Amino acid sequence: MSARKIVVYDTTLRDGAQGPAVSFSAADKERIARLLDGLGFDYVEGGFPGSNPKDEELFARLAEEPLEHARLAAFGATRRAGGSCEDDANLKALAQSNAPVWTLVGKSDAWQVATVLQTTNNENLAMVEDSVAYAVGLDREVIFDAEHFFDGFARDAEYATEVCLSAARAGASWVVLCDTNGGSMPSAIRAGVEAIRDALREMGSSARVGIHTHNDCELAVANTLEGVVAGADMVQGTINGYGERCGNANLVSVVSNLALKLGIEALPDTSLAQFTELSRTVAEIANLALPLQQPFVGYGAFAHKGGQHVAAVLRHKDAYQHIDPGVVGNEARVLVSELSGRGNVLAKAREFGLELDRDDPQTRWLVNHLKELEHQGYSYEAADASFEMLVRRLQPDYAAPWTVADFTTQVRKNGGSVHAEATVKVDVGGTVYHTAASGNGPVNALDAALRKALSPRFPALEDVSLHDYKVRILNGDAGTAATTRVLVESGKGTRRWTTVGCSSNIIEASLLALVDSLEYIVSRPVE
Repeated sequence: MSARKIVVYDTTLRDGAQGPAVSFSAADKERIARLLDGLGFDYVEGGFPGSNPKDEELFARLAEEPLEHARLAAFGATRRAGGSCEDDANLKALAQSNAPVWTLVGKSDAWQVATVLQTTNNENLAMVEDSVAYAVGLDREVIFDAEHFFDGFARDAEYATEVCLSAARAGASWVVLCDTNGGSMPSAIRAGVEAIRDALREMGSSARVGIHTHNDCELAVANTLEGVVAGADMVQGTINGYGERCGNANLVSVVSNLALKLGIEALPDTSLAQFTELSRTVAEIANLALPLQQPFVGYGAFAHKGGQHVAAVLRHKDAYQHIDPGVVGNEARVLVSELSGRGNVLAKAREFGLELDRDDPQTRWLVNHLKELEHQGYSYEAADASFEMLVRRLQPDYAAPWTVADFTTQVRKNGGSVHAEATVKVDVGGTVYHTAASGNGPVNALDAALRKALSPRFPALEDVSLHDYKVRILNGDAGTAATTRVLVESGKGTRRWTTVGCSSNIIEASLLALVDSLEYIVSRPVE
């Protein structure tokens, strides 16, 4: 590991919150801030004081109960053109936030200065220098974000450099170079970082260089790493790459690459091992699904599906993975599909504690049966619980706890409201239970009727809840007669499992997935 230490600055709560469909409450922001603090992040940017009540509430909460490790940063802009720092509403809001760090953004592109700010180059330099000096005079640490730096450096390198040097002369401890539009190539990042690093050294400044990139060309992580190699000592970004347009540099990937590929320290090794949990927790708070193929931490990041790949992985775990997934808190997975061989099925069954004989004709039958089910429309890649039930039902000592003998559903509109009802007949050990229930839809009513019939006999079903319900039409050209695949995610406490059903009738597909879900938790109750 290199003796060099990279400073990690998180802007999930401000830049990340600008992403499409991302909306954090003040409580959400505080929860994320404390998660990052506990993992050793150096800076956490709380937001833009004065821009909205949520950020004001967050800064007030963090002033009452400060973060233990991370320094809290408040984001704002330099003073307005032609104005004074003392009368600037934005700077007043920063002061009232009581944040020990101010992150001040200023233009470093002459074209932006003339077109957007509609002022002169000299006035922009004065805005930067005055604002930084004002904050330093209030005993605040200042991080200067040089907005549009790389575009400005390409147009007028001398002026872009002078903006950065003005911030450093006024007392900024960091000059962060921003690829604001996300359009720069790695070579441009390297040239810009090296130029400012050298210029600061020649001036004798103690200010250090940081890098802040956006992902519009899908290069944010690569550009951030290039910036570090070129001399940047601070990386700015967000968890999961959330941010405006195509997002920001994903700090989970940035820090993982720094530590595991470049041997550069950024966060403690113990924090790296919690990255998968961090990534998924932030995604849950943001109410966004984490992409299955998210590098390092996605469900499929270390998933193996092709039969040849699985066979190789079974011989040596590193045959098709670039790191040990446990280093980032993830795990390898074997997926079962129409591409599966016996190795996939054997490995997957082993995850459930079931040992199958590779040469047993039943194992070969299971592989062929699985492929036939996939042909019918089933997919077990995201439905481990259904696959486990498929395997368990083939075991000679397994007996189904119940069977659904009959069911009906109906939906009717009464005035301005819609009502759904379902009835089920369930055979439990030769006794038939006939129950009915209502719900806000036919699937909800069917779920309620099943629980009503089974819960008295199977206590494990208590507190099981439905968390997600997804429907996919497999052959849309068939119109309303198309085959439907239903995925149901269920949970009990912190445990989650997913099941699948498939039919040309959406209610039957839903019932199949629900039955798998309930039978799964009865066969493997939560301890």
